[in-house]
Amino acid sequence: MRRAVRRFRSLPIRSRLALLVAAAVAFAVAAVSVTCWFIVQGKLYDEVDSRLASYGRVTAATASAMAADCAQTTDHSPGDMQRSFLYVQLVTAQGKFCVDGRSPDVVKVTGLDRKVAADPDVHKRTFHTTTDARGNRVRVLTVAVPTGPGPDPAAYPGIAFMLGLSLEDTEATLDDLALLLLLVSGIGVFGAGAAGLAVARAGLRPVDRLTEAVEHVARTEDLTIRIPVEDDSEDEIARLSRSFNSMTSALASSRDLQQQLIADAGHELRTPLTSLRTNIELLTRSEETGRPLPEADRKALLASVKAQMTELASLIGDLQELSRSEGQRGERVQVVAFHDTAEAALRRARLRGPELTITADLDPWYVRAEPSALERAIVNILDNAVKFSPEGGTIEVVLERGALTVRDHGPGIPADDLPYVFDRFWR
Repeated sequence: MRRAVRRFRSLPIRSRLALLVAAAVAFAVAAVSVTCWFIVQGKLYDEVDSRLASYGRVTAATASAMAADCAQTTDHSPGDMQRSFLYVQLVTAQGKFCVDGRSPDVVKVTGLDRKVAADPDVHKRTFHTTTDARGNRVRVLTVAVPTGPGPDPAAYPGIAFMLGLSLEDTEATLDDLALLLLLVSGIGVFGAGAAGLAVARAGLRPVDRLTEAVEHVARTEDLTIRIPVEDDSEDEIARLSRSFNSMTSALASSRDLQQQLIADAGHELRTPLTSLRTNIELLTRSEETGRPLPEADRKALLASVKAQMTELASLIGDLQELSRSEGQRGERVQVVAFHDTAEAALRRARLRGPELTITADLDPWYVRAEPSALERAIVNILDNAVKFSPEGGTIEVVLERGALTVRDHGPGIPADDLPYVFDRFWR
């Protein structure tokens, strides 16, 4: 059973749907066919019973004549007279029987027949099905004869009449009906399976498109593919297709932003590296030529080299932080001096924009935050202000009541970019 279930689950969805539809139709058709067959059988048996009832109006005189014939001969089987279609025989409470000479054959006596003969007041008549001596099925009506025949009512006590009709024609009709129902059921189940397969194919066509799209993305990493969806469609497949389109759009946008970040990171790294290389070359040349730099210039170059190295380390840290997932970040939140963190960020900003005037008005303030994340956020804001301020411009930084305000005189953020300012990787 489990193997069959596993095999069924391994089938494609359309095949499973077709099989389920065919099974449901087969069950319904089988139930209807069986019900129809039993109804027809009941009607045909009722018709046979009606015929037997019309033949069963037995009188005591008829029973007396048959009993007298039976008493004069020991042969209780049908004679050589012309056969009738009606089985007629007498039966006693002890199961002894006498067959009319025109009966087609001897009918098997059952317990029901003996009960009618033994207790006619309770069991006046009964219909049942039995067989004759040759095994043919016979429908039998057993009628009680409560009084003895002839001038002496007690001469033949405990006698019942058995009247029977062959069920050969009835069963032939039922067999033909069963064959017809079987053929119709088979055609119906086959048609239902074919229709179920066709409906499954039509209904799962959107699923096929979705599957092909997913396989295409997995094979080619092409995130530009979209699944067409009707605007007024609200079924599950349409919702799934819209979700897939939204997912691929988000992934494509994220990949574009990452590529943009890589390009920007290369540009950001190039500036301090160029400055660092220039300063180191100056220091090296002064040592190689034997013409040392003035002490003040030498200290300034070393300070610049140190600052550029610090900036490079900060940029690398920013890139590492951006590359981490949200769940990988876990610096402990603690009380941080907001004004000191802002001051440290200002020192870095002044190194990035020595030609700019940066003013600061920082009130002491303490917050609960991740120290490095807070400093990185302030540095990013100041870096943008330095980057986009005009040459010789001014940047005002104010920390008041826990609110940090950075004001520059650059072009500002384009209106089209405002919705994406806080998106991951957006620059």
